[in-house]
Amino acid sequence: MTVLQTTTAPAHERTHAADQANTAASADIELGAASASHSKVVQTILSALTDAHDFDSTQIKTDDESLMHWGKDWTKHFAPAPSAIVFPKTTEQVQAIVLLAGEHNVVLTPSGGRTGLSAGAVAANGEIVVSMDKMNRIGQFYPADRMVEIEAGVVTEQLQQFAESKDLYYPVDFASAGSSQMGGNIGTNAGGIKVIRYGMTRQWIMGLTVVTGKGDILQLNRGMVKNATGYDLRQLFIGSEGTLGLVTHAQIKLERQPHDLSVMVLGMDSFSDVMKVLSAFQAQIDLTAFEFFDDTAIDKLMAHGQVQEPFESRTKFYTLLEFEAPYEPIMDKAMAIFEHCMSEGWVVDGVMSQSLAQAAELWKLREYISETISVFTPYKNDVSVLITHVPDFISEIDKIVSDNYPDFEVCWFGHIGDGNLHLNILKPEHMSKDDFFHECQIVNKYVFETVQKYGGSVSAEHGVGMTKKPYLHYSRSNTEIEYLKEIKRVFDPNNIMNRGKIFDM
Repeated sequence: MTVLQTTTAPAHERTHAADQANTAASADIELGAASASHSKVVQTILSALTDAHDFDSTQIKTDDESLMHWGKDWTKHFAPAPSAIVFPKTTEQVQAIVLLAGEHNVVLTPSGGRTGLSAGAVAANGEIVVSMDKMNRIGQFYPADRMVEIEAGVVTEQLQQFAESKDLYYPVDFASAGSSQMGGNIGTNAGGIKVIRYGMTRQWIMGLTVVTGKGDILQLNRGMVKNATGYDLRQLFIGSEGTLGLVTHAQIKLERQPHDLSVMVLGMDSFSDVMKVLSAFQAQIDLTAFEFFDDTAIDKLMAHGQVQEPFESRTKFYTLLEFEAPYEPIMDKAMAIFEHCMSEGWVVDGVMSQSLAQAAELWKLREYISETISVFTPYKNDVSVLITHVPDFISEIDKIVSDNYPDFEVCWFGHIGDGNLHLNILKPEHMSKDDFFHECQIVNKYVFETVQKYGGSVSAEHGVGMTKKPYLHYSRSNTEIEYLKEIKRVFDPNNIMNRGKIFDM
C-alpha cells in the first residue's frame, strides 16, 4: 500500500515564504492605490477642463476604444495605456491642459495623425493624450509672402490642396500625407521623397505658436524671412517630438508649382554606378527626386501584381529620378545624360514617362514597396549617412546580415539623393515572429555601430520616440545629450511633456 506523506517546511522557510507573500500583496495594494489615485487626479483635470475652460462632451474621451485608437501610432512594440484623450480647439485650451497637468504632475502625450514609426505618439503609462484633431483650420493666407497660417491638426494633404488652389505648392510629401498632421510633421521634422530639391519640414516653417511645458504661450518668428534678434527658438521645437511643448499654430511657406515633371526609371548592376548616375544628372539638371530600390523590392512588387515591370532587363539596383522639363532643351539634356550613362556602361536599361499618367505609374514602383513587403513582417530601420558613404555603408550592412543571418532576406529602398536609407529585413517563413524580432534586436547593434562608424543618424526622418531611444548614443555624444536634457529642463521643468521619448531624464 502506498502511503502519501506530507512534508512540512522548516519554520524559517515558512516565515520567508509568508514574508514574500505579504510583500507581493503589499505591492499589489500599493499599485492599486497608486492607480486609483492617478485616476482620481485625471478626473480632477477633466472636470476642471469642463467646468472652467469650456470643454464640451465631444472634447473628452475615456472609453476603451478611444483610448486604444488615440493612444498609439503605427508602431507595434508598445501597448497603449492612456488615461484619457482630450481634444482642444484653441491655443488657450491647450494652455489650460498643460497648466493643469503641471499642477497635478500628469504626463501629456501629443497626438497628430499617429503615422509615426518610432512610438513618439504612444501613451503607454497612463498619460493624457492631447489630440489636435479639432485644431484643423487653415487661417490667413499672405499672397505677397506666399505664406499661410494653419493649426497643428491640418492634414498634410489638406495643406497641399490649399496650396494648389492658390497655384502654389507645398513640397514636403510622403506616403502618409493623407493622414499625417502638420503638428506631427513639425515635431519630427518630417522629410519624404522631395528632400533632394526642397529640404525637410524645417525649411518651410516660418513661424510657430507653442505652449511650453511651463504653460507659457510663445509666438516664434511670426513669419519673417529676416529676423536677426537673437536665438531662433522656433528651430528648437521643430524635431523636438513634443518634449518641450505643444505646437498649436504654424506659418508655412509655399512655393511655385513645378511644371511638366518627367520621371525616369533606370536599371544598374552596381551600386557604384547608381552614384555615378546621380552625379551625372545633378551636374546638369535640378532633380526633384532621386529614389532607389533593389531587385528584392522589384521581385516582391512583381509577385504582388499591382505594378508593371519597368523594362525587360532585370538588374541589381533601380533608380527613379524626377525633374522639371518645361522646355525642350531640358528634355534634350536629360536624354543626352541618359545616353552618356548607357555608353559608360553605368545603366543597363531605362524608361522615361511620356505623360503625367505614365509618370504616376512609374512612381508606383517606389511608393508601393512598403505595402507590398508588409506581408513579410519586415523589420524596418530608417537611417542616414553622407551620400558619399552610401555605397560602402550598404555593402557593409549586407555583409553583416549575410554572414550572421544567411536565412534573412534584405530589401533596400530609400531617398538616395539625401543619404536616407530604409533597411528592411524580411522574416523567414519558418521563423516565429518573436524569434525573428529577437534576432533583429541583435542585428540592430551591428547596424547602428556601422551608422556610428560613418558619422550617420539612427533616425533619418521618423524621430527617436521610444523605439530609437536606446540607440541615441550612436548618433549623439553624451555631452550633446546632456545639453538636450538641459534645454528640456528650461521649457518643461516638471517633465510632463511626452516623458520617456528621445531620452530619459
